[in-house]
Amino acid sequence: MSSNRWLARQDKDPYVKQAKAAGYRARAAFKLLEIDEKDRLLKPGLKVVDLGAAPGSWAQVAAEKVGDSGRVVALDILPMDALPGVEIIEGDFREAEVLEALEARVGERVDLVLSDMAPNLSGIAASDQARSMHLAELAMDFARQWLAPNGRFVVKLFQGEGFDDFVRDARATFKSVRVRKPRSSRRESREVYLVADGLKKS
Repeated sequence: MSSNRWLARQDKDPYVKQAKAAGYRARAAFKLLEIDEKDRLLKPGLKVVDLGAAPGSWAQVAAEKVGDSGRVVALDILPMDALPGVEIIEGDFREAEVLEALEARVGERVDLVLSDMAPNLSGIAASDQARSMHLAELAMDFARQWLAPNGRFVVKLFQGEGFDDFVRDARATFKSVRVRKPRSSRRESREVYLVADGLKKS
């Protein structure tokens, strides 16, 4: 029944139709496009890392925006089909081998870290929230290590236990922090996006 509801919702979703028409792999592309419209994240020449990138719609958007003078690297434990302008590394971004492959492509620092990661949901709210916050914490740890001075970070969060603590931690790490709810994010979802500018010197 839940899969039938999901299919019905997808069939009625205007962003799903727009994504297909525009050639994006998922409706999530429009979330990043909306965030970028407000926060001007993506510019020609930037080096961008997309964590948990599969199926690849955020990496698609990033590659379009940074152009041939930029670099976009997509990291995921899941296999991904090739994308124009995107370098794909399959593996866990906590592992040394993956990080070495990343450094070989972008050097020691990048301009922007993106994370639209979410766990596979179990239906147990407390467990799902804890797992989603853990992924966000892993993404911020990665951003601290890989961002250039004044680098920028975008991460998906779900409002609930641990959310306020994460935002406080982000404000201690970055010079400016905002929380965005794109129009393309479903209204009933607790999903929001934290946009952080200016990695502070450690």
